[in-house]
Amino acid sequence: MSEAQQLSDFLNGKTEYTLGLFRFFVAQLSELGVIKLRPTKSMIAIESQKSFAYITQLGKNFIHVVIPFNQPFEENLCFTKIAQIPGTNQFNHHLRIYFEADVNDEVKGFLKMAMEGI
Repeated sequence: MSEAQQLSDFLNGKTEYTLGLFRFFVAQLSELGVIKLRPTKSMIAIESQKSFAYITQLGKNFIHVVIPFNQPFEENLCFTKIAQIPGTNQFNHHLRIYFEADVNDEVKGFLKMAMEGI
């Protein structure tokens, strides 16, 4: 199955609202640099030189994004949860996007850092 077909399957049956948020989010990411979406069985990996973020859930009115970093960024207004992967130095930063306005300068800054491997 092609990646385009896998992505289509992942998006199939989602609300128009969520699809609009998804398209907006991808467009905002594309402004940061060249990206590729790689669907897996359970999520959509967002790649530049390597995977730097993951869309893990497309709800009725939101998209859920996980951004892994090697340290916790506690001082933020955008992440709903920061969880360390046991036995590693990886901290998953969870972001839930309900509105286009949620993809603000702070979020774009963290995405840019992740994309650049910081």
